[in-house]
Amino acid sequence: MTSANVGAVDRILRIILGGVLVAAPFFVGALELPSIPGIAALAVGAILIITALVKFCPIYGVFGFRTRS
Repeated sequence: MTSANVGAVDRILRIILGGVLVAAPFFVGALELPSIPGIAALAVGAILIITALVKFCPIYGVFGFRTRS
């Protein structure tokens, strides 16, 4: 099992930014015709939310970075 490396403030910011990225394509109409920016925003937003929920970021793990004390 991997140890958590995402702290509370980092989690809150990831959830907020992830939510904005997931919702943005629907509000600006980017998904009327599937577009690369719209799909990318959804993917990045989903990844941010998932990493916040599981409290682990693989990129942080690779570089040995932790925001959790």
